[in-house]
Amino acid sequence: MASLVYYLFFDHVKIQNANAISSPLTYGFPAISGFIGAIHALNRKIESTDPIYLDGVLIACHECDVQVYRPNDYSDYTFRLTRNPLAKNGDNRSIIEEGRVHLDVSLLIEVKIENFEALYDDDQKNEFVNQMKQKLYQQRIAGGHVLEIGEAKLIPSDASDETLANLLLPAFVLVEAQQDLQEITAELQQQDPNATALDALIETAMLHHHPQEKEHWQTTSVKQGRGWLVPIPLGYQAISPLFAAGKLQEARSNEHQSQFVECIYGLGKWVFPLRLKENLSQAFWRYQCSTLQSNGAEIYIINQQNN
Repeated sequence: MASLVYYLFFDHVKIQNANAISSPLTYGFPAISGFIGAIHALNRKIESTDPIYLDGVLIACHECDVQVYRPNDYSDYTFRLTRNPLAKNGDNRSIIEEGRVHLDVSLLIEVKIENFEALYDDDQKNEFVNQMKQKLYQQRIAGGHVLEIGEAKLIPSDASDETLANLLLPAFVLVEAQQDLQEITAELQQQDPNATALDALIETAMLHHHPQEKEHWQTTSVKQGRGWLVPIPLGYQAISPLFAAGKLQEARSNEHQSQFVECIYGLGKWVFPLRLKENLSQAFWRYQCSTLQSNGAEIYIINQQNN
């Protein structure tokens, strides 16, 4: 069985034009699946005679520049779209663009190996790190192009959480906020017994303005005192039977089984790394597939539980 031996650290990965539409209901920072999927793709490109696996991913964001435009303080934000070349007849091309975001992130990735002779000496380590860095340049992350990687190196898995946290400064780490979601839901249910977790997610995106004295207003939010909370997509749940390959019309591929799904939402929180220096090991995102006991539906979920 593979054991955690190293962390692979990519410092200040600059990504251009990543997908800012993270789900049907959220936008801004890309979906976590965009990063998990990129590292999964990177794992499949490892060239080594010994089994080496990339597992959990910690995401720390230094800068997030969503490409939006707002003409004045009272207008809604709109995405800044690119001007594509005209067709031969002079008409606009039928290209539906999505929202874009430029990112500067650092990634800390778990490296698990089965044979402890793998990555044993410095030459092997340097070769592996250079290979991973080059492969990461050649692929996309969350739909965006990798423009620059500041540094890449292996860190022993016995490094303290404080040491790892210092490597991520200055940035904010994305973690689960399941406890906050439950508390907000309970608060809303005291006012309305029919309130659900979805109502709590929507409430985190709202500001309430209360009139006070003349020309004075009080603004309140359920997020006050709870940190930087953000609704995030956390996976997909099946809403149809599993169709055999080639049976579902308009499927992206006729070589694989297909299924209709809907997005699963949860609550995340951006936390300064030094606040996690005692439990940073719990901030790694992983994916798992399971079956719901209530209705037997297949579920693909991303969380920070250590499987």
